[in-house]
Amino acid sequence: MEQTIKHFEFGKNWLQFIEKNLDQERINISKQHMLNFLKRSDLKNLSFLDIGCGSGLHSISAFEAQASNIYSFDYDPISVKATQYIQSKINNPKKWHTEQGSVLDNDYISSLPQFDLVYSWGVLHHTGDVWRGIRNAASRVKPNGLFYIALYSADMQIDPTPEFWLQVKQKYIASGQFTRCAMDFWYIWRFCMNRKLWNLPALLLRIHDYKKSRGMNFLTDIRDWLGGWPMEFVYDAEVVKFCKKIGFRLENIKTGEANTEFLFIKEKR
Repeated sequence: MEQTIKHFEFGKNWLQFIEKNLDQERINISKQHMLNFLKRSDLKNLSFLDIGCGSGLHSISAFEAQASNIYSFDYDPISVKATQYIQSKINNPKKWHTEQGSVLDNDYISSLPQFDLVYSWGVLHHTGDVWRGIRNAASRVKPNGLFYIALYSADMQIDPTPEFWLQVKQKYIASGQFTRCAMDFWYIWRFCMNRKLWNLPALLLRIHDYKKSRGMNFLTDIRDWLGGWPMEFVYDAEVVKFCKKIGFRLENIKTGEANTEFLFIKEKR
């Protein structure tokens, strides 16, 4: 009998983010981040699959980048609700479909068509089986299509260690709301302010400017980090090697942050 893995309530976190923070500026920032990494000015004539759509921010970014059609799915039904909330704000365009599904469900994945661009940012390492998740996601890429993923990197020199953070994550999802709030403040005090009150002005500036990177929200990302379970760290070279083995060529990579971004092209066989 397959063991059930307890997951962090990503969808609840993302729905709160979207309901409180969604605006055109965030959409534009997210869209530009995506296009810059893809080295494109738009997504015209490209079909787009968003695996683990979460808040729906990346899907609407693809919509505004003029993708020919968008297909979004997420394991968490509340993430699906968050994405559908965004769709409702733009009159539920026919070229954008959202539903619940799991990248680890082989039958579900096999039922989907292939796409010109398959996208999964910060998702596959939270499935409980990152390599199977990568393989299944990659299977939905058309020949010569693009595969854009971001994964937590084991190459980063993290202090404390990944093992420390895995324990923190398990404690976070096992705790009630009061303890989670206490852990949020603990993280901010220890890792964002270095236990020094005079770092508060710099922290407030960081919070103010936080959305400028990918359109995200400081506190939402902290909760996502602390509660993100299940969780796996992977070495960048292992990802490149694995994807090469299943027929993909590395086109672009961005390192130096918690998530390494990869862009692969599916080679014809």
